[in-house]
Amino acid sequence: MPLVASEVDIAITGELFSAPRDTAAPTDASTALPAAWIGHGYVSQDGVTESWDDSVDNIVAWQSATVVRAARTESVATLSCTLIQNRGSNLELYHPGSRMAASGSEWMLEVTPANADPRSFVLNVIDGDKLMRIYVGNGEVTERGDITYQNGEPIGYEVTITCYPDADGLLMRKFSTAAAWGEDIAGGSDEEGDAFTAVEAD
Repeated sequence: MPLVASEVDIAITGELFSAPRDTAAPTDASTALPAAWIGHGYVSQDGVTESWDDSVDNIVAWQSATVVRAARTESVATLSCTLIQNRGSNLELYHPGSRMAASGSEWMLEVTPANADPRSFVLNVIDGDKLMRIYVGNGEVTERGDITYQNGEPIGYEVTITCYPDADGLLMRKFSTAAAWGEDIAGGSDEEGDAFTAVEAD
């Protein structure tokens, strides 16, 4: 693999969006999301973390007590971040199942015990003119951090979104405008920049 500095990407900015699960899924990284997708605004300086927690059981052979195989028994994908814009949609996301309502000229959130609130999510990640989009068709807030009210610090809503399989059995889809995503892949180009030629099996 050649050393190509332009293929080192940085998540300079972006935004997390959510929508009802029946909302049409995005099909690329660059098309603007329709109005049904709610943007959740600023995230804390820690950004958004994509995590994969795999549980693996080692299978040990009788002979020599040697590990001969590993069986993956569980695989959990999550997105986590702290939302720092104090807006109604963020409060509703943090308090699953609770809804914001008008209260005269003000607003009120009647907080209930957390209920199931599955949604679809999109995370846009931007590095200059390169765009990456992560689409989660079936996700839900499953963990919440503490809310701290403190002078000098933004009020933040820390959420962890667990990704469940969607109708196609996928946990997420990832799109990118970066040409490097096609490098070293059949139909892309090899390390010398020559096009790959597909070879059919006999």
